[in-house]
Amino acid sequence: MERTKFGIQGLDKALMGGIPEGSIVLISGGAGTGKSTLSIQFLANGAQLFGEKGLYISTEQNEEELRKHAHSFGWDLKSLEEKNLLKIIYFDITHGNDFLQMINTAVKDFKPKRITIDSMTTLTDSLIIGGLKEDSAFSLVQVAETVSPIPRTEQIIAKSILYKLISILRTYEITTLLTSELYEDSKSLSADGISEFICDGIIVMHYLGIGGSDTRSVEIRKLRYSDHTKSYLPYEIATDKGIVVHEEEAMDVLMK
Repeated sequence: MERTKFGIQGLDKALMGGIPEGSIVLISGGAGTGKSTLSIQFLANGAQLFGEKGLYISTEQNEEELRKHAHSFGWDLKSLEEKNLLKIIYFDITHGNDFLQMINTAVKDFKPKRITIDSMTTLTDSLIIGGLKEDSAFSLVQVAETVSPIPRTEQIIAKSILYKLISILRTYEITTLLTSELYEDSKSLSADGISEFICDGIIVMHYLGIGGSDTRSVEIRKLRYSDHTKSYLPYEIATDKGIVVHEEEAMDVLMK
């Protein structure tokens, strides 16, 4: 089985060598857990260590903000873009752009081996709002309704959008990361409560702050077609390194 490596030793070891190629994996966690950092690192390492082209689609940070974010960890995204190893697209949710057309064109023209969509939380909300506009262009909501012409409620639309979007992503056969906010005390593994059931894998990033200290751990909750470490893996967000996973210090404890 071909695998796509993060280029993070402890995480790749826990994944038995990496994510099965072509899988769609949800990266879920609360604010400040490092979801965007992990997503950028996945593409930066893919380009620098393995020569694989990466496509980063952002709905929250524009291109310059992402470059500054990456620079603090020692990743020169501008250089990778100039070498045609990385493409960053900022999808402005305040405009009625057609997300489907945008991603199809990018995949066809750029031909990436890795894709990151950061974040699904804001993207889904924007597609719901955009798809409800009578004068909106061809949208995921309209595509979903041709398949299932049912009364439109927010929950039904969200489910239809996500199923259709992930179905389209699968046709690319490209290893893809999708980030999602995980709200405190949530019983779901994503903001929408749906993504975790239709993605091939789930990586949950936990943060626990007590007093003046904090603990971070990453959990591989699910990974189709492959075995994986079931323990909580301590990690840190290190300057000039990014995410560092300490697989040798795995914890078999329940974190809440």
